[in-house]
Amino acid sequence: MPERGGVGRFLTYAAVGLAGMSGHYAFLFTAVSLGVLAPVPASVIGALIGAVINFVMNAVVTFRRHAHSHLAWRTAARFFATAGMAAALNGAAMAVLVNGVRLDYRLAQVLVTGILVCVTYVVNSLWTFQASKAR
Repeated sequence: MPERGGVGRFLTYAAVGLAGMSGHYAFLFTAVSLGVLAPVPASVIGALIGAVINFVMNAVVTFRRHAHSHLAWRTAARFFATAGMAAALNGAAMAVLVNGVRLDYRLAQVLVTGILVCVTYVVNSLWTFQASKAR
């Protein structure tokens, strides 16, 4: 089956990202509501949890790469480099919005997520999974 391209691939990326986002948000909300962590570090850890979920789903569903291929390690390294960058951006943006602007951490996280899903899609599409322009 050929890979989807353009809008279809982005919509699939966003849809499978809901699972990773669910893991991220569940950790964030639980850690903050139990008083275990402040919103910013809880958000960064949650983002890393979500990244693990998203890697598997994006490799198999969105970009249709096989986990057992000889490129799996390179793809994983690129994905987690991108996820690390996104987690750092997430933490910085959350710190500004929560501590500087004084937004509620839940609203801040929704705003940050909306921006980062677009950024990480572009990076993952063009670099991590080396999506072909012909697809």
